[in-house]
Amino acid sequence: LFIEQIASGKPITITDPRMTRFMMSIEDAVDLVVYAFKNAQPGDLFVHKAPAATIEDVATAMKTIFGALSPIQLIGIRHGEKLWETLLTREEMLCAEDRGGYFRVLADARDLNYTIFTTEGIGDGPIEVSDYNSHTTRRLSIEETISLLTTLPEVQDALKKVVAHR
Repeated sequence: LFIEQIASGKPITITDPRMTRFMMSIEDAVDLVVYAFKNAQPGDLFVHKAPAATIEDVATAMKTIFGALSPIQLIGIRHGEKLWETLLTREEMLCAEDRGGYFRVLADARDLNYTIFTTEGIGDGPIEVSDYNSHTTRRLSIEETISLLTTLPEVQDALKKVVAHR
């Protein structure tokens, strides 16, 4: 959408500048699939530890890449839209394995007999862990966002068209 807005000279519309999204290249996605294929057991879930960026930073990066003069226009959050993405919930993080660039969540193979939990729980008290989401993960700078975006074939193709029309 940003590319279309820039190409047509329209304002770049964003709903909320604080909104964050995970940033993952096609190459990262392929690497995740290959890693999961090589390392997974049936029922496992793998999540790439992707960095995130604010939508405002993505829009600013796109303006810089394309040399656009389009203003950024805030249009307000849409119904059902979330300020950040959650890839793993707190409960999933409790059983996730840290695999360096990935999280592995093993299939839940527990016994469904919960009578033990009427007298004891897991651990000695509250466990401090939170969701894995785009609001709390590593945040890309505008320069890092530009570097990532310029590796995407869609951005490269659009940039060639813009340069050819100048």
